[in-house]
Amino acid sequence: MNTQHTNRNNEQYEVVGPADAVLAVAGEDVILPCSVKPNISVVDMRVEWFRLNSEGSQVHLYDNHEDRNTDQSQSYRGRTKLNHQELQRGNTSLKLSSVRVSDEGLYKCFIQSKSWYDDATVNVRVEAVGRPPVITVDGFDHSGGLHLQCESEGWNPEPDLEWLNSEGISLSSETTEMQRKIDGFSVKHTITVHERDSKIHCRFKLKHHMRETLMITTSNMFNSWRTSVILISVFVVLSVIAGILIAVFAHKNEEHIQLQREHSQLQNEHSRLQDEKRRIQHERDQLLKTILPIALIYLKTDKVNVILDADTAHPQLIVSDDGKQVRSGNTQKKVDGGKDRFTEYLGVVGKDGFSSGCFYFEVQVKEQTKWDLGVTRESVNRKGLISLSPDNGYWTVGLRNGKYSACDSSVVSLSLSVDPQRVGVFVNYEKGLVCFYDVESMSHIYTYTDQCFNEKLYPFVSLGYMAYWWNVNSTPLIICDDY
Repeated sequence: MNTQHTNRNNEQYEVVGPADAVLAVAGEDVILPCSVKPNISVVDMRVEWFRLNSEGSQVHLYDNHEDRNTDQSQSYRGRTKLNHQELQRGNTSLKLSSVRVSDEGLYKCFIQSKSWYDDATVNVRVEAVGRPPVITVDGFDHSGGLHLQCESEGWNPEPDLEWLNSEGISLSSETTEMQRKIDGFSVKHTITVHERDSKIHCRFKLKHHMRETLMITTSNMFNSWRTSVILISVFVVLSVIAGILIAVFAHKNEEHIQLQREHSQLQNEHSRLQDEKRRIQHERDQLLKTILPIALIYLKTDKVNVILDADTAHPQLIVSDDGKQVRSGNTQKKVDGGKDRFTEYLGVVGKDGFSSGCFYFEVQVKEQTKWDLGVTRESVNRKGLISLSPDNGYWTVGLRNGKYSACDSSVVSLSLSVDPQRVGVFVNYEKGLVCFYDVESMSHIYTYTDQCFNEKLYPFVSLGYMAYWWNVNSTPLIICDDY
């Protein structure tokens, strides 16, 4: 299903993909259909293929009359191709070679001209026939039944499986273990048989494909069960003798037992301290809710005048003349390529940085549906796709797809009772604190603690990624001064 976007200009077209899923076979090549209607030339346009639900997975990019795959996901290197002659007829279908099970999923075909853009979604299903199954003997039950285990790997989707006896009658599988791996499903299933001198078949089926293996059960196999029973009996007798020796040894080593008791007491004390820690944290959270409205009043005494630096802004962003607002534009403006500005992330930083003390500022995010804000180091990378994490010099919270999150050592989902309209950012440079607050509800959003700052920190705001689709919401982010 494709999604069109309104535009005042007359240059309009529709991007069309297949109505049904595209079926591919692992190891073979497949064509992902995509074209524009009417069949106009797309030679002068931007054509981008990327994976959905997998941020940062660029599959293929054509721009400025050539393929530009420097940021292509590693798993697609050397496996994608656009037919440049077909681009003149509006055909942007992508050839994907040597298909893998991991290629299965949703793909977006995105086509952008100077004044219009549209996209279509292509669902790719991959079929893979697994390796021949292997049967192994996995012991006996208490009645002498033979446990058989059958295993095969590399199937996609999940195969049907069954056990058959020598007459072709289906036998009930006792347990089935199925695990999804990067190259397909790995399947194990077991059965217990009591038939001697019989043929047991293990069969895997997937649509029109089948893999099967055979095991012949012999009387010698079942005779080995009797030997096992004798060995087990001997083992039990030896275990009883060993138990007596251990009891004598334990009686002569009461000091060791006492040490074990003390170790158990230490474990109980550790558990009690953990419970006490959780109780203190709960009381701290309750206290924070009480004192936060008062604390915000004192935080505002560290207010700084933030002015956005338009020379660092992504070319699609429009920064107001006073440097207090930033919004997304419909097209990219021509800018000085030598400036240290963002190229893929729709970001901009403040003109002034801070390398000591405390500072505080507020940003209005009302009615904007995609944003990130916080602070960033002076020396951070602003080129290409950026992970907004402290390891990369970014301390932020943000909104994406209706969900709030922060990126600490890992992505942290934030459960907020109300949608923030204005977010306050407080930084204590010496203590390594970056705190975020919902100003209107006077509630805490998230805090980065125990950070190590060794260079200037700059205010940072953004409207999301450019790599997948523009932020079409023209509502600006506003640096607030009315507090």
